[in-house]
Amino acid sequence: MNAAQAPQPVPTGPESAAALALADLARAELGLAVTAAQGASLLRYVALLRRWTRVHNLTAIRSEDEALSHHILDSLAIVAPLDELGYPEPLHVLDVGAGGGLPGIPLAIVRPAWQCTLVDAVEKKCAFLHQVRMELGLANVQVRHARLGVRDNANIPSQDLVVSRAFASLRDFVDCSRGLLRPGGTWAAMKGKYPEQELAELPADIRVLRTVTLRVPRLAEQRHLVLMRPDGAEKP
Repeated sequence: MNAAQAPQPVPTGPESAAALALADLARAELGLAVTAAQGASLLRYVALLRRWTRVHNLTAIRSEDEALSHHILDSLAIVAPLDELGYPEPLHVLDVGAGGGLPGIPLAIVRPAWQCTLVDAVEKKCAFLHQVRMELGLANVQVRHARLGVRDNANIPSQDLVVSRAFASLRDFVDCSRGLLRPGGTWAAMKGKYPEQELAELPADIRVLRTVTLRVPRLAEQRHLVLMRPDGAEKP
């Protein structure tokens, strides 16, 4: 058992079947060794997200099926490309503009050795993330209420990996989080369609490692992951 995360009970009854089905899907379609307990945690997270959304409008997606495809599987699709970067554990991950916890919460659930810091400028979203951390026993998650910029960045430790999902243009994402990337670290930006114009507008000192075309189970829409480093940065 990894010390970064409290043990989760093995699901039973109808929850067990749903959790096993999700774990099997992640294994078959994304190549991830997701346990039934992790599948159950992902489903509990979806339930919390849907419950809070009724009051706080955290996401436009309301149904469980859409939440699984557009949020959970969408987030899990980046795990394999991130694994391929070859960072030693514990990997320190910063989710910029985490919102309702995507992709940070799913990453923390299926990679308990990763230390995930989730940052958002909206207090109610941070309150939700604190609740998720508590209810799911995610000791490897930290939540920061901050607006990224020169002042707030000073209070956030630098990280191996800085990720974002539907946050900003690539240029703005890089500019607002420059001081948060450790030497040898990587930016990972989740995008929908191939961001040709955004790539062309990146600062000259940013090197694109690769742009990954993601295949998300149950989702027909385009998804891409852009991996970037400062020019001249060493490999991990």
